[in-house]
Amino acid sequence: MDRVRLYFGRDCNEFRCYTQGSMSSSASADFSSGRFALNASPRILIAGYGRMGAALGKRLASEGCLVWGLRRSPPEQFSLVRFIQADLLNVASLSSLPTPLDYVFYLASSDSSELTAYRRAYVDGLQNLLDALERVRANVIRLFFSSSTGVYGQKEGEWVDESSIAAPDYPEGEILLEGERLVITGPVSGTVVRFGGIYGPERNRLLEQVTAGEAVCSYEARYTNHIHVDDCAGILRHLMTMEDPEPVYLAVDREPVERCEFLRWVAQQMDAPPPRQVPVNELGKRARRSNKRCSSQKIVDAGYSFLYPGYRDGYRELIRRFLVQSQGPVM
Repeated sequence: MDRVRLYFGRDCNEFRCYTQGSMSSSASADFSSGRFALNASPRILIAGYGRMGAALGKRLASEGCLVWGLRRSPPEQFSLVRFIQADLLNVASLSSLPTPLDYVFYLASSDSSELTAYRRAYVDGLQNLLDALERVRANVIRLFFSSSTGVYGQKEGEWVDESSIAAPDYPEGEILLEGERLVITGPVSGTVVRFGGIYGPERNRLLEQVTAGEAVCSYEARYTNHIHVDDCAGILRHLMTMEDPEPVYLAVDREPVERCEFLRWVAQQMDAPPPRQVPVNELGKRARRSNKRCSSQKIVDAGYSFLYPGYRDGYRELIRRFLVQSQGPVM
């Protein structure tokens, strides 16, 4: 079977899919217009079909790709995406993967903060999937792995990018790096995407804390990095359309922000109390170890245009919806 290759149209907003060797000379003459018919659809597996996976899957399926979403239990809505009920930790359940597959997205996440849960999600499940893909001869072009900016150990507000040393000083970060190594050195060509703090619809915990006056930040400056879930999906899709993406990309918006400044802005938008300042050692574990400014220049240089370049762009609409929902139905 001919493999699928992806090409951009002139406006770079839509991709078209073609099997290698399928374009006629007349089609080539017409390529610059970006108006080809769809000759073949990429076959895509999303392993770990949560919020990010759903955002990616719906978009790719609506553009004509054939998408399977793998998860342990059926989601509430699946629309155009085909559902595979399987457990990444159960080797037997991975015996019926669709073949061939062109692209695989490994978007599983830990279901708890326990180290054993981290290892199951980011190492054991990944290894099981890589082995299963090899057994069924899926012939994957590229696998994309969802990692985290938490692999960086920098804590003094430094700027970091893909060339910065990734040396976490906590075990969860070491486990993530182990998963990254499986992808980069594995049998399938792989790309690691290190996401910052993901926010979006149905992720209201921070807004609830601000409303309740429970948000805290430290006296010392602590930088945070954010990315909207729709940009997570957008970056993964964009990388899929690239002929030869690099092994590692950072996925954060264009505006790292000091935590107190961020929380004060959110509180102001919600007419809520400002955050309470405390010593660093009174912050939560994740907030204590997060103090770096991540650069997304590499993905921008690769042609990606952010839907939400800064936290204000994404949070305004989330705050508006949250406030409307909090008010309840008008009697």
